[in-house]
Amino acid sequence: MADLVSPEVRSQMMAGIKGKNSAPELLVRKVLFAAGFRFRLHQRDLPGTPDIVLPSRKTAIFVHGCFWHMHTGCKYAKTPSTRREFWRAKLDANVKRDQQAVDKLVEMGWRVLIVWECATRQADAASLWTTRVIDWINSEAQRGEISATAPTTT
Repeated sequence: MADLVSPEVRSQMMAGIKGKNSAPELLVRKVLFAAGFRFRLHQRDLPGTPDIVLPSRKTAIFVHGCFWHMHTGCKYAKTPSTRREFWRAKLDANVKRDQQAVDKLVEMGWRVLIVWECATRQADAASLWTTRVIDWINSEAQRGEISATAPTTT
């Protein structure tokens, strides 16, 4: 399947995708603030520069885009049909880097939660993922993931 736009236009489109302050990240921040949590943003002195950090709870939260972080089994995590090898290498490197950051944070005694973009896309399920996030923060779990499907906690 050929790309619908020229390589130059595609490059501009991809360059315009934000790494910080994305719509899903802003939604999660809004929910946390409304629930009374206070946090820091993009703390560069921590591995992986977590999107949201709750220092008093030693909790780091990453809000991952399903495409960029290859959310397994998610309909939004499809490898592009053009330049497949380039994209596979790039996305695999993202996943590896993510795992290394999470492992390092856990080694340092931090709790880590990943909120997937797909969870925030479901307007009718907003209260469900919101409750999952708050419940996880208030739990003792070391690691967790929240997506459009059931949450994972360890």
